[in-house]
Amino acid sequence: MQVRPAGRDNGGGRGSARAPGVYRTESPVTSTERFLAAAEAHSAHNYHPLPVVVATAEGAWVTDVAGRRYLDLLAGYSALNFGHGNRRLLDAARAQLERVTLTSRAFHHDRFGDFCTQLAELCGMELVLPMNTGAEAVETAVKTARKWGYQVKGVPDGRARIIVADGNFHGRTTTLVSFSTDPEARAGFGPYTPGFDVVPYGDAAALEAALDEDTVAVLLEPIQGEAGVRVPPPGYLARVRELTRSRNVLFIADEIQSGLGRTGRTFACEHEGVVPDVYVLGKALGGGVVPVSAVVSSREVLGVLAPGEHGSTFGGNPLACAVALEVVAMLRTGEFQQRAAELGARMHRELARLAAGGAVAAVRGRGLWAGVDIDPSHGTGRELSERLLARGVLVKDTHGSTLRLAPPLVIDEADLDWGLEQLRDVLGA
Repeated sequence: MQVRPAGRDNGGGRGSARAPGVYRTESPVTSTERFLAAAEAHSAHNYHPLPVVVATAEGAWVTDVAGRRYLDLLAGYSALNFGHGNRRLLDAARAQLERVTLTSRAFHHDRFGDFCTQLAELCGMELVLPMNTGAEAVETAVKTARKWGYQVKGVPDGRARIIVADGNFHGRTTTLVSFSTDPEARAGFGPYTPGFDVVPYGDAAALEAALDEDTVAVLLEPIQGEAGVRVPPPGYLARVRELTRSRNVLFIADEIQSGLGRTGRTFACEHEGVVPDVYVLGKALGGGVVPVSAVVSSREVLGVLAPGEHGSTFGGNPLACAVALEVVAMLRTGEFQQRAAELGARMHRELARLAAGGAVAAVRGRGLWAGVDIDPSHGTGRELSERLLARGVLVKDTHGSTLRLAPPLVIDEADLDWGLEQLRDVLGA
């Protein structure tokens, strides 16, 4: 296990107090092997996690059941943008836990109106439809787009079509995997939901050719996360916005991973000055405390839904609203977006040096987010993830040879440098 000097308190969470290594815990150390064996024996194999069992966490650091500390460079796939155990978010959750946690949407509660108002203002929109998970929010956007297509655009019933991009990842429900191009996510789960047209990501001409009178929406990730942090060509999002506006088609931006500060802006679409018709949000909206997602749009679009046509028992619950309200307040200052931009530039400079030296095959990304393609001579992405784990750094591979880096936006500068140093060392650069 590699050791570096302890980092500074970054003010966003509870600091990065100690370097990775073994230290004595107050309670007896529990066997990692026992936890792993229990998980292997009694959980369905829908994930292939790294062999680490996290017990506590703060800031950008986690501690396992044996007392070893690791620098988290994944941040829950952007759900932990504000770090583990962020004081402001935990305080908001604790205060709400003492009051009321769930009413269902059968009744109003005193946090709901403020949450919808403030999130709509952050997005420059009018209405908010809160859900719980990212997949639920995308499903909500799909249903809304179809209803809008029939009720507002005048598409004949049953003929609405939505254009999506190859390499997409919008969730794992039956409908969402129906238009996935990832065999691992899609194969074996048919019959599939019809009504979707897949075009190459980043190819505006192909998208234009796919538009027809039955098209009601274009659903895209401004940056594709699961595909390896794929950034589209300059001008692509602006062209999509132009095409959808001219053809009376909704532009739905899935900003579940890319949004809420990750790329150095509140939304990744802002890098091209684009405002979509619909934002789909999740992950960081719950601050890593509770699952919160939302569809945010205009009254014309979300107004097509009538009572009883869509809903969720837990969507917009008081606890979720209290935490998400604090997230919105934190984003309103701009400090986290600025931090992601500045630290992201620092991270990408170091990764560019690794690429220039031949240590990695390619690097993509924006802000504090990167996909790093590993040259096969260094091993698979999984093998590199395991080597970094042994050095006290947590990352995750995707598509065999790509490492995803998405540190919490509150990470200490020195800790980020140290984590990148470990990557450089395992690559022998």
